[in-house]
Formats: sequence, C-alpha cells, structure tokens
Amino acid sequence: MTADAATAYAAPAKVNLTLHLLGKRADGYHLLDSLVVFAGVGDQLQVAPADSLVLEESGPGAGTMGSGEDNLVLRAARLLIETCAPELRARIRLEKRLPVAAGLGGGSSDAAAALIALDALWGCGLQAEELQSLGAAVGADVPVCLYGRPAWVGGIGEALETAERMPPVWFVLVNPGVSLSTASVFRARSGGFSEPLRWHQPPGDAATLAAWLAQGRNDLQAPACALEPAIPAVLEALAATPDCLLARMSGSGATCFGLYTEEAEARHAAQLLAEARPDWWVRAAPLLTDPIERG
Repeated sequence: MTADAATAYAAPAKVNLTLHLLGKRADGYHLLDSLVVFAGVGDQLQVAPADSLVLEESGPGAGTMGSGEDNLVLRAARLLIETCAPELRARIRLEKRLPVAAGLGGGSSDAAAALIALDALWGCGLQAEELQSLGAAVGADVPVCLYGRPAWVGGIGEALETAERMPPVWFVLVNPGVSLSTASVFRARSGGFSEPLRWHQPPGDAATLAAWLAQGRNDLQAPACALEPAIPAVLEALAATPDCLLARMSGSGATCFGLYTEEAEARHAAQLLAEARPDWWVRAAPLLTDPIERG
C-alpha cells in the first residue's frame, strides 16, 4: 500500500459543551457529567503495513506528542499489538492540525482513529466493545472519541449515551497559543461538586441549545482561568463577536468556543478574531451532528 493509496482516517476535535464534576473516587479519578460533541476540524491519520512500528508526524503540531507513554497513538498501537499479535507492524502518518494539551482531545481522537485504522489494517476484527475497552486503557477521553457522535459522558469517561438530535450549530474555536496540563487544572480546583444536567427534550435550534447550555457550566473553567490569564481574554473576545450565542472553555482548556447559528456568522467572527489576534489559533467549524465518518 503506497502513501497515496492509504485510507485517511479523521480525528476531529472533541468539544465539551458542558463539563460537571459530580464527585471524586478513592483512587483520585473524578466522576464526570459532560455533553461531548465533535467539530468539523481535526487531525488526519493514515496507516500502511511496515516491518516496525513507526509514527511520522506532519502539520503545525508535528513533533509535540513525544515518543514515550504520553504518546497516545503509540500507546494505542502497542496495546492492539498485544491484543491481536499481527504479523506485520505499521507506519502511521499523522497530520497534526490541532493544538496540543488544548482541551480538544486531540491526542485521544488520534488514538481512537489509530485503533480503528490499525484494527482494519491488521485484520484484528475486534468488536466495538473490545475497542472501547482498549480505548479506556489508553486514556479517559478515548472511549467517547471511538464512539464518535454527540454523547452524554459519565463515570470517568467510559459511560456513554447518545445525545439524540443535536441541532445544526457552528463553532469558532480559539486557542491563545498556550497549553495547560489537565492534572494542574484539576489540582487548582476547589469547592463542592455539581449535579448532572439533562434536557427534557432535544433543543430544536442553536439559540435553544445555547439557552439550555447556559444553565450548566464547565467546572474546570474557573481554575483554568486562574492559572492562565489568556483564557478570560479569549472568552471575552468570543462573547464580543457579533451573533455569538455562548462562549465557554472546552475540557481543561485552554481552547474556548463560541456558538453561532449560521456558518456565515461563525466565519465572520473567526475572521475578526484572527485579524485582531494573529497569534491565536482560530478556526470556524460545524458541530458534527452525525457519527464521524472514518476513512
């Protein structure tokens, strides 16, 4: 299989529309309640048979993932090798377009794409439940990235339920060029815990979705803002753009999102922000209402 013939697998950005912390387990893991969706922007991964396991990175974020246990793509590949013992190994080509340690689940989405791509390449034939189990062993965000559709996420990331009938929505995603350690944000958090939040019926449009989201929050936003003053500046700038329905941080930051009804509104806002702050990473993208198309 040549590079040109290799199938490309999408690894889209994960966006936490809400992120509530419900409690903390004895082992230190937090119990979550989060509405997670995916945006139409992300990394791209290709695999081809090879004599050894090799990861080649390109794109703006290339070289930022390292080669040790922190590299979720290689960790996923090695777990799959242990599970199905393929005769060959693989050359993995990853075009890294998303910022790293940014609250967009880029590494987790890459790992999910790698599990799906390598399972197909090596003919492992694993069922969805088996891939989910491997994904959970790689990282807490990998199961929802494997799930690949709007979802309510519970437990420590392994409890998944489809969020039905998401309305068409557009994002503007903004990262101020800083990365945040998830562990440091959790350590900076203080206070009590939140209650889960569910809608009684799916919102019919973007404005209704934004109004429902305003009832919730991201419990990691306040500690992240305390650690990184660029985040409040991004939130303020997003909220000030025309037609922005809601501005909020995703995951543990530092990427924030604005919600918009129409594509033209989002692209106009993204243009204004990119012109005002060329040092920021700014992208307009749709919310993916359907399951991710892999390959």
